Amino acid sequence: MKFLKSLLFTFLLFTIFSCQTSVPGMAGTTPPNHQAWDQLLKANVSPSGIVNYNGFIKEKAKLEQYLKLISENAPDRKTWSKQDQLAYWINAYNAFTVKLIVDNYPVKSIRDLGPELKIPLIKDVWHYKFFKIGGVESSLDEIEHSILRKEFEEPRIHFAINCASVSCPPLLNEAFIASKLEAQLDKVARGFINDSSRNKITADNAQISALFSWFKGDFTKKGSLIDFLNLYSKVKIKSTAKISHLDYNWNLNE
Repeated sequence: MKFLKSLLFTFLLFTIFSCQTSVPGMAGTTPPNHQAWDQLLKANVSPSGIVNYNGFIKEKAKLEQYLKLISENAPDRKTWSKQDQLAYWINAYNAFTVKLIVDNYPVKSIRDLGPELKIPLIKDVWHYKFFKIGGVESSLDEIEHSILRKEFEEPRIHFAINCASVSCPPLLNEAFIASKLEAQLDKVARGFINDSSRNKITADNAQISALFSWFKGDFTKKGSLIDFLNLYSKVKIKSTAKISHLDYNWNLNE
């Protein structure tokens, strides 16, 4: 009996600790100022999301300073507002994606960097732990899936984070900030869904981005996929419309 109790106790401890998140966070921090990132974006990203990576390379010192700032000031989940936390993680994802390209430029596609970097034991470049947040090694995959998708239940994040590719939602040429976050998320959702180069929508036929297939569950928690699209689409899609998905262009967004 004692052995069984001991075994059960060990199992419970393992379950508790294995379920704890490894997502980086810090206590006692305050939301950092995203002004430097805002300036870099305004200078090097067009209104349509075309990125001047050579411009970022010339201002790499400023980019590195901003990354150091956010690395050392991870969110305090107890004191930061949800808006401050969400803005932080979106900016962090986008800024570290730019750093990844800048550090390896020129490159045709972000997906080439996995085999090119010859990093063992990673599935793809998004699992590459090339930065630290709150002293913890992290990856773009962890920010997207363990934090943004898991903690916020905000489907519009898929239009806010940028994967440095042509078919991705365009990189917004301004930093996300808590005071404007709702308007910014609304802007990128409307912009992406109504962009005819990424979605071809008519009332009876919607050829939409593969994003809506990959993350369908995120978009259908409060209704159908068509219900979600109609929140932002200028053309209202019929419930009987044919839905298909377009090929994804992974070439660099420059």
